Amino acid sequence: FLTRIERPYDALTELEITSSMHTRKTRMYELADAFVTLSGGFGTLDETMEVLTWRQLDLHAKPIVMLDIAGWARPFLALVDAIIAQGFAAESHRRLITVATDVGEAMAVLRRAPVPEAAAPAERL
Repeated sequence: FLTRIERPYDALTELEITSSMHTRKTRMYELADAFVTLSGGFGTLDETMEVLTWRQLDLHAKPIVMLDIAGWARPFLALVDAIIAQGFAAESHRRLITVATDVGEAMAVLRRAPVPEAAAPAERL
């Protein structure tokens, strides 16, 4: 259905079309060694929350980096901090997200990260 709403980026070298949003997010997870959140809208936040939740539940140990260019990520991080402060998540969960202020810093974080184990079977997700 997204092909009716969004036009694919013209310079793509490969395009996968899935049957649902959950299948799409699962497929992105399977292909990823790490997750880097760039500025975006609701879909970006949805995808970030899903991989963050999966990490919180120990379904994966892949790095999650949030790129905070021009303060874009600050409101999201404030919400995460409020959720923790109100007791809805553990303090340790804040460390599941690494914040980078530019692409070079994000790449350095990824280079230092341990190589993730093989992806969990899709049935676990």
